[in-house]
Amino acid sequence: QVQLVETGGGLVQPGGSLRLSCAVSGSIFSINTRGWYRQAPGKQRELVATLTTTGSTNYADSVKGRFTISRDNAKNTVYLQMNSLKAEDTAVYYCNVRGKTTPWRTNDNYWGQGTQVLVSS
Repeated sequence: QVQLVETGGGLVQPGGSLRLSCAVSGSIFSINTRGWYRQAPGKQRELVATLTTTGSTNYADSVKGRFTISRDNAKNTVYLQMNSLKAEDTAVYYCNVRGKTTPWRTNDNYWGQGTQVLVSS
């Protein structure tokens, strides 16, 4: 069983910063990609940022230059540093890991429970 626990959400004023953390635990054999997604009220879940095991990153156009995804392998944690936050960044943010629990399985997607980010004055 794989568990992802997100922390770091909250209320922040426009222009402010937050750092989200996602701790990965459980019986995961290998991780292919780590990522953050978000879902605003009435909208579909969308990609925010991804980070591969080789270090390649991908960002949604709306967050490029403001958000940074990173990882700490020793802590098995992935981060999302969010700067210059805007009201339209308000959403529930979900951590995602794509990986295998055994060498012979295909990659599966694992999700955290989500953390609320509210950008408002």
